[in-house]
Amino acid sequence: MPETPASPLHWRILILLLLPPLFWAGNFIAGRAISGAVPPVALSLIRWSIAGLCLLPFALKPFLRDRAHYLSYRWHILGTAITGVAAFNLLVYWGLHTTSATNGIILNSFIPFLVAIFGFLFYRQQLTSSQLLGLLVSLCGVLLVVTHGELQVLLTLAFAEGDVIIFLAMVFWALYTLWVKEIPATINRSGLMLCQVMIALLLLLPLYLWESQTSAVHLDQPHTLWILAYIGIFPSVIALLAYSRAVTLVGSVRASVFIHAMPIFGSILSTLLLGEAFHWYQFLGMLTIFTGIWLANSTRRSTASTH
Repeated sequence: MPETPASPLHWRILILLLLPPLFWAGNFIAGRAISGAVPPVALSLIRWSIAGLCLLPFALKPFLRDRAHYLSYRWHILGTAITGVAAFNLLVYWGLHTTSATNGIILNSFIPFLVAIFGFLFYRQQLTSSQLLGLLVSLCGVLLVVTHGELQVLLTLAFAEGDVIIFLAMVFWALYTLWVKEIPATINRSGLMLCQVMIALLLLLPLYLWESQTSAVHLDQPHTLWILAYIGIFPSVIALLAYSRAVTLVGSVRASVFIHAMPIFGSILSTLLLGEAFHWYQFLGMLTIFTGIWLANSTRRSTASTH
């Protein structure tokens, strides 16, 4: 499916595009915070169980109404359930046990490039010059934030087992972004997500039974329950529905470049919730990232691009 031609973003679409990186930035912080209390598979299973319960009241009716259409797109639905719901989050939580937040953010920033590369290789999607420039500029902003403005930090980074795991998660998310665009917008997104969550839970359950033989879940601290509630609602239901809808409206590349806003939101959350100072490199990184996002969504198009 060709990419949506560049057009100005309505403020409602802009909110759809900004909510996912905001809530996913919180998900990285939350997942890291309770990594010692809740093992990866259990965390994924609890997360999507909460999400499924939240979806039921308003998603069950469209789920039943559209169930006949699911068979027509069964492979895309199965693929998005495996990549974007089950595998991506499981691999991120698993990787966060053995890698730093800085490395995780850097690896997360490769998603827009993976989306562009896979789109070109498998769907013949061409990048406009504005999109390519925007991707590169926003990536520079990400690196500025996560390295604290010091090149030496980037040069001395060491990558561990967890980095490989998280990079694999990014590959899965890029595939999810491309595949979800091929599911028609006429299929209700809340009902579709309920279907995807149910598939993911079926896949995660046997993995949880295997994991429970060696790792226990500790829910004795109140803050753990609050974190699980956040993870199950905001980055799961609200963010995923918003992202799926945004991809349908503006295309995979234009939607994925907003993921570069995650380190900015992470810095803001750290300042507001943890009382950390807001530094010059964060402000400059914010300006650079949003400049890149603006360039990637510019209405100027390369004459060599095809849609």
